[in-house]
This record gives sequence, C-alpha cells and structure tokens, in this order.
Amino acid sequence: MPPASLEAALAMAESYCRERGEKLTPIRRKVLELLLASGRATKAYSLLDEMRQIHPGSAPPTVYRALDFLLAAGLIHRIESINAFAVCHDLTQCQHGILVVCQQCGNVTELHEPKLRQALVAQIEAAGYRLAGDGIELKGLCAQCQEIQASSAGKAVKADAAAAPEAAAQSSSVS
Repeated sequence: MPPASLEAALAMAESYCRERGEKLTPIRRKVLELLLASGRATKAYSLLDEMRQIHPGSAPPTVYRALDFLLAAGLIHRIESINAFAVCHDLTQCQHGILVVCQQCGNVTELHEPKLRQALVAQIEAAGYRLAGDGIELKGLCAQCQEIQASSAGKAVKADAAAAPEAAAQSSSVS
C-alpha cells in the first residue's frame, strides 16, 4: 500500500475509533499499520516479530490485545483457516462478507454479495446447522499463485521431457 493510502487508512481508522468513544493507541495503530502494509493475512507471531524490530520489548500479549481490540472494532478479520489476521476491506463499515483465502500466500479477497451470503446462510440453516460466527471463509488459490503453480508444472513437464531421451539412451547403451 502506498504511504499516502496507508496514512489515509490509519487516519480513517483513528477517526472511526474516536467516533465510537475508543482510542487507537500507538500499539494498536502500529499493528493495524503492519497489517495494512502487508496487504495479506498475517500471523500474530509474524506481527510480533515486526513489532520487536520497532519496539524490542514487545511480548505476545501486547500484540494479541491489539488484535483483540481491532477485531472488536471491526477493523480486521481473523482468518480461521490459516490462523491469521487481515484488514477489513472497508475499515469503517465491516459487513462480514465472504472471505476467499489463498492457501498458498495468504492473500484475502472480501466478497460483498449480500444475496449470495443470505442464500448460503439459508442453505446452511436448512441443513440444520447454525454458523458459529459471522465469518464465512472459502479456501482457494489466488490468480498469482495459480500462475506460479502452472509455470512450475510447465517447467517440470519440460524437464521430464528433456530427461526422457537421455534416460532412453542410457538404458539402450546398458543392454
């Protein structure tokens, strides 16, 4: 995220917290900033490592308390499937859309399709289930990771094809 966008997002979050009668403390702000800067879901201990570079005495409870606050304020999501955290698509109007999570890189896309969500929840309830929380996560592979995977598969096929004549020549010379 460009620095100007990052600052604008942090200012928006601060204003939102102030309107709610809450304070975005320097530690909370820094954790949110790290999440915004990463642009993807980030594990708590990765955040802690980054915090320790800035504040050497940072301990796990410090980061977890900041994450708890940001979650309660609706500024971030907890991505259960990969045990990580990501910034809400709309910092001040978190609507708990459907999250699509890349299982390779941790990229998260938030889909805001209320009718789709309602239909999915209705189907879940019709099956006799009740959702344990507001979040709905779908696991997948983002376009960039799909490209990398396809490229790697293509290289493996080429390597196998190049090795096949060599292997055939070696087996005929052994006979």
